[in-house]
Amino acid sequence: MDKQILEKLEVLQGDITQLDVDAIVNAANTSLLGGGGVDGAIHRAAGPELLKECRTLGGCPTGEARITKGYNLAARHVIHTVGPVYSGKPRDKTLLTGCYRNSLQLAADNNLASVAFPAISCGVYGYPVEEACQIAVDTTCGFLKDNPAITRVIFMLFSPADLKVYEDYIRTQTG
Repeated sequence: MDKQILEKLEVLQGDITQLDVDAIVNAANTSLLGGGGVDGAIHRAAGPELLKECRTLGGCPTGEARITKGYNLAARHVIHTVGPVYSGKPRDKTLLTGCYRNSLQLAADNNLASVAFPAISCGVYGYPVEEACQIAVDTTCGFLKDNPAITRVIFMLFSPADLKVYEDYIRTQTG
């Protein structure tokens, strides 16, 4: 992969709700009305105004994305995307690719330069992190080639094990 594109990527471990970026991505459910994991954490940190705005959106189909304000978050916006529940079928990859591509397209459409992603679908939705990481990194790098206005993409991982998967995969792309 192009070294200049890879230099726009960062891999960190921690709390995505604390990041000061243009947008954080929420691994949401189709209702967009909050849930567990990162979705619940983002809703709690953003405050009740986020839920109020989400109620006006009418939900979000799997693989697509919607954007809201960030409210009490350091991030100015939240991009909500709905990842697939892992089934081992080819459609899973198509839908997860759509999550990253559509989230990045919303960022580009709204002139946002920095975006942070969690490991979409890797929690209770059961997507194997090794497969999800390749989809996340490859889709993001492909998008950044054609959209240079996005200058920083952070993959914010929850666990040390997931962090290592992302670091190792990106390292293999630099050679």
